[in-house]
Parts: sequence; structure tokens; C-alpha cells
Amino acid sequence: MMTKKTIGVFAVLGASMMWAIEPILAKLSYQTTDFLNTFATRSIFSLITIAVYLFFNNRKSLLVPREYIPKLIYLSLAATLFADLMYIYALTRVPVINAVLIGHMQPIFVVALGFILLKDDRITRFDYLGIAFMILAGLLVTSRTLENLVQLRIGTVGDLHVLLATVAWATTAIVARKYLKGIPAAIIAFYRFFFATIIFVSYMILTGGIEITNVYQILLGVIIGIGTILYYHGIKLIKAAQVSAIELSTPFFATILGVFVLTEYITVTQFTGILFLFGGIYFLSRKENL
Repeated sequence: MMTKKTIGVFAVLGASMMWAIEPILAKLSYQTTDFLNTFATRSIFSLITIAVYLFFNNRKSLLVPREYIPKLIYLSLAATLFADLMYIYALTRVPVINAVLIGHMQPIFVVALGFILLKDDRITRFDYLGIAFMILAGLLVTSRTLENLVQLRIGTVGDLHVLLATVAWATTAIVARKYLKGIPAAIIAFYRFFFATIIFVSYMILTGGIEITNVYQILLGVIIGIGTILYYHGIKLIKAAQVSAIELSTPFFATILGVFVLTEYITVTQFTGILFLFGGIYFLSRKENL
């Protein structure tokens, strides 16, 4: 019989694998369609997957108190309509490893925004070390080689798009922590896609409709829906520090898939950057003795 901790670990590990598969499916989808159609079907099938899960596992009403609605709308617009769309677009321009690693720099901005907006969030020396390690990780991955780094040839416009998405995701994490504690995680996950999907699908219909030209568009939505469900289930069962550590498997899964499925390659400098990402999460996960 598995313990709650074991179930939680496997749930977050499963979510990390879904996050790693996402950019691979997106790039495969681009072979026959554009990022707009890919994003539209991703949103639709993510929402459907989460709705099916809620129907069979959480019979509670999707109605929430009125005071939560503005926060849920912001969550959906910032996390899905802006950040997810920016990420999907960036994948047309950057390698998988760049997108995944920059996306996993989100803790930097969560810590910084938490310190500014959540007065009880204190930045410790471990937080500073973690932020420094993660910034260095980002520089190593986006510059690709030490020569580029020395000459300050750091990143591309595509990398900047992923960074903007990462900042937006971080703001929604702060909103959820501060204002949405009274709502079950699965309900939050549903509304994360709900408002954005309505808006974007309406836009696509008005401008020519949505085309499904490959199975990757559907699979992309399903795996994101499954990943979201697994992630929210996992964070209820294990500690936040453990979640952060397990999520580090995402860049490794994504890198391996990028090499074997998309024939992308990783430089020694980028691999070193991944190791620094480990160090960053380690320090951000530590608590300072008072």
C-alpha cells in the first residue's frame, strides 16, 4: 500500500513528464499548422480533460463566491491567454531546452514578488543564493557557449518571450496564494483555462475558424490537462520543497526528448546551466533557522 508521500511524489513526477512532453508535441504540431491553431486546440482539450476529471472526482458545483471571480479571471488571462500563448509562440523560435529551463526560473520571480506583495514572505540568504544560481543557469543555457557568454551574446527574442511568460506565471502564483486559498485546487485549474479558452476560441472563430490538422494538437491539450491534474493533486500530498525538487526532472526529460525526437543538441555550457538550476532550487527550497 503506497503512502500519501509516495503517491504525491509519483503525481508530481508524472506532471513533470507532461511538462517535458509539451514542447515536443508543440514543435511536432508546427509541421502542419501554426502556433495559433496549436494554442487554441491545446486550450480546448486541456479544459475538457480537467472538466472530465472534475465530473468523476469532484461533484461539487463549479460556482464560486463572487469575490473570487476577478482573481480567477486574472489567473486565466495572465497564465493561459498571455503566458501560455507566449510560451507556445516562443517554441516556434527557440530550442526545447531553452524554453523549459527559462520557464523553470519561475521561483526567482515568485520569491521576489512574494517579498514585495506578501509582507510575510521574508527573503533569506538561501533565497539570494538560489536566485543567483538560477540566473547563472539561465545565462549559460541561453548563451549556449562560453564564448557567447563572454561576448554578452545572451539569448534571443524567443528567449525573452519565454521569460515574459515566466514572470506572468509567477504573478498568478502570488494571486493564488494570496486570494484563492478558499477554492479547491482542481477548481482553480478549471478556471485557469476557462475564461481564456472562451476568449481565444471566439477570436479564432471570428477570424477564420480552428483547424485540426494533426493528432499532436489534441494530445498537447490532453497531456497539459493531465499534467495540471497531477500537479495539483501532488502539491496537496507533499511539501513545496519536495515539489520543486521533483520538477527539476522536467528539463532532463525535455532535453532527452529534444535530442532523440527533434534531433536538437545540447552544448556543454547548457548542460552546466541545468546543473546550476538544481543548485538554485536546492537553495530556494531550504529554510533558514531563526
